Amino acid sequence: MAKRSWTSIFTRSMTRSLATLQRSALRSALPATRRALKAVTPTVARVKPVARGRTGVKAPGKGATAAGLWLPGVAIGPAGARRYRLYRPAGIRSGERVPLLVMLHGCGQDAKGFAASTRMNRIAAREGFLVLYPEQERLANAQGCWNWFDTQSGRAWGEVALIMAAIDQVCTLYPADRERVAVAGLSAGASMAALLVTRHPARFRALVMHSGVPPGSAHSTLSALGAMRGRRQAGALPAAPMTSAVDLPPLLVIHGGRDAVVAPGNGDTAARLWAEAAGASAVAARTVQRGKRHPMTVTDHRLRGRTVVTQIGIAGLAHAWSGGAASEPYGDAKGPDASRMVWAFVARQFKS
Repeated sequence: MAKRSWTSIFTRSMTRSLATLQRSALRSALPATRRALKAVTPTVARVKPVARGRTGVKAPGKGATAAGLWLPGVAIGPAGARRYRLYRPAGIRSGERVPLLVMLHGCGQDAKGFAASTRMNRIAAREGFLVLYPEQERLANAQGCWNWFDTQSGRAWGEVALIMAAIDQVCTLYPADRERVAVAGLSAGASMAALLVTRHPARFRALVMHSGVPPGSAHSTLSALGAMRGRRQAGALPAAPMTSAVDLPPLLVIHGGRDAVVAPGNGDTAARLWAEAAGASAVAARTVQRGKRHPMTVTDHRLRGRTVVTQIGIAGLAHAWSGGAASEPYGDAKGPDASRMVWAFVARQFKS
């Protein structure tokens, strides 16, 4: 009999450990799941049916409930382990594969708080897609920030690998379509989302940066502070292994003009770098205002009729999720609904 390699033994051991952790997390969280649903998962008594052409999933018919499941999980990688939460809407039929939106929280937040602030689960219940909320550990960062800036030590890349492990696990255990995955984030979550996409561009169909710093702007804690204040400029997007910049998926940038935490110029830089990498040109900006919400300036960057970057500047918005729940930290209910804009942008990429 041939000798088994240490690599194969380690791989099988890790696989068994991951399965055990997953089963343990599911068993221990079942009683809490029902309570958590009231806080982070909406229950809609009547849902207007959604046409199949929009997301590939038919919503529950009239009179049906749209409550879903708030599921726990653990992803394991070379850099350790990270917990995550997954929102699964009701009404997914057996054998169906539905889109997956990854949501990365900002500093001082966790999965539950970010879901409550953005109310993205309400949209997922109506449109029929999964929402994955990876969660940063306080032992990895005291403020609960993703370490997007720590590329010099390699810690940022370790967290990228952990988030990718969570995505792969969800695509294996749940009805997520690997060909329709997008990622969005707020603040440090937005910066990590951008780093994730530049590292693995072929895995994502769209990227949304809300109040974040573009990749390549920092490599340590000290340089991150300068980048957040707008004192450092990214020279170029970091190239992913074996890929080119033109492979990057479309980008939506949302940034507030009154942001005193992450300078608004970071949004300008992210849009410019993305557009330059694709060879896209900006078209005339337009001003949009919905009701009494903050007005926004929208600029598209296009290449041969295709929108590569959409940049949204909101003059009256500070460092907060636009349109987010006022009862949650880092939410501004007076802003235009960023969650709706995120899904509208992402859904267009899934159909293209």
